[in-house]
Amino acid sequence: MLKLAILFFIISVVAGALGFTGVSEGAGRIAKVLFFVFMTLFVLAVAAIILGIQVLT
Repeated sequence: MLKLAILFFIISVVAGALGFTGVSEGAGRIAKVLFFVFMTLFVLAVAAIILGIQVLT
């Protein structure tokens, strides 16, 4: 998921540099959503590990 967020960020930067602002905004929003979903899952997994809950069985 983090790879997809990075990919959409790169697409956003390249599209913005080439003047495709609509594509840049769309890819940027997708990258933000994917990044925040990744971070939420990561924090939940770390919290579960700290509390001793087995996430991976």
